[in-house]
Amino acid sequence: MDNSPDLPGCSYLNPERTLGEIQINLLECKVCFEPFNFQQRGRRPQNLSCGHVLCLECITALSHPLLGKLECPFCRQLCSVDSTSPCQALNDLQELVLSRRPSSPDRPRRTSGLTCAALQLQTSFGGWGTLVNPTGIAALGTSGTLVIVHDGEKRVVVFNLLGRKLHSFGKKGKAVGEICYPMDVAVTPAGYVVVTDPGDRAVKVFTSRGNHLITIKDFLQLPWGVDTHISGHLLVSDAQAGVLFRIKVDYTQRVVVESQKAISDLQCPRAVACCRVTGNTAVMEHPTDITERRPYRRLRVFTKDFHLLYQTDSFSLTLQSTVQLNMSAVIFDEDRDVIVADPDQGLIWSLGKLKNGPVLAPLVGNHLIRPVGLVLLNDMLITLDGGDHTVKIFSNKLD
Repeated sequence: MDNSPDLPGCSYLNPERTLGEIQINLLECKVCFEPFNFQQRGRRPQNLSCGHVLCLECITALSHPLLGKLECPFCRQLCSVDSTSPCQALNDLQELVLSRRPSSPDRPRRTSGLTCAALQLQTSFGGWGTLVNPTGIAALGTSGTLVIVHDGEKRVVVFNLLGRKLHSFGKKGKAVGEICYPMDVAVTPAGYVVVTDPGDRAVKVFTSRGNHLITIKDFLQLPWGVDTHISGHLLVSDAQAGVLFRIKVDYTQRVVVESQKAISDLQCPRAVACCRVTGNTAVMEHPTDITERRPYRRLRVFTKDFHLLYQTDSFSLTLQSTVQLNMSAVIFDEDRDVIVADPDQGLIWSLGKLKNGPVLAPLVGNHLIRPVGLVLLNDMLITLDGGDHTVKIFSNKLD
């Protein structure tokens, strides 16, 4: 009998799954995503002087041909190629994993009609260089186009579902049409791209091709999360003011028609999501007056008129699970269930409709490092993983 103290009703951290996670998260290069191979010179793992590990081929590709130095893609420390050394620990770990790897993994047990890691990874794309510390993701209609904000030289990148980069815009800076530090992104029904820029204390609106329309900043202190209400208004959380703003924009005239404090008693609100079916709004709070070391998050759900329906928090959710549940990104699915990302555990959870209390069900338990953004599109759950700077697409297909 498996008594692993992890996800309710399934063996997320049983030995077989743990070996699989080791292979994915430790035994592959996080730049090219190729498995380390000690038999192939270019795929051998090498220690940089900063402590991070890359394959020899990526070190060669990233280093300056004359200076013999490279900037670590993870901590940005300048490292000398001559100071790299073989990572013997990973060599030993790989031999151990290969010797313990079972020929046929156990079938996952079921819980409440869902299998542990019920959604399967279909594809992933991005990686360091293509994406740099991404923080927000949104879908451009139902065509399969994804809009992502990150810390690259051009802050907004547009991809198709195959991972092909279509175009990018929003040069780094504070001038008109530039973005200082993007945090979140939303797309309006008309296809306008809305970016929160706490670095410039502003919300910036662009066309889908990247033409700047308007910058909103007069009443904002630290804009963070953004989504569109079913009325067409923008919903913007202000982490410093503790307010959720409801903003009406005339995109043709490029002016703010109306701005209201929809909710004004929030504590450091960040992620925000609106249900396309009911108009209910979910807001993720990060209270700052908690003295406990573990992260404390509070999730509140409001009606379309912004009356409180129900709330839960990370402490209450942890009591229902054997993991210390954290929460970051939040969305609603087509059945009005609330879905949250857990960046600490690398998990995606469904909380149900929360009306009679949360019902925890794991949706994704593999292949994620630090999920920071979620999108539902055409029966696919698309996750933005800040841990390895990738987009990962999950579905319940078996192929």
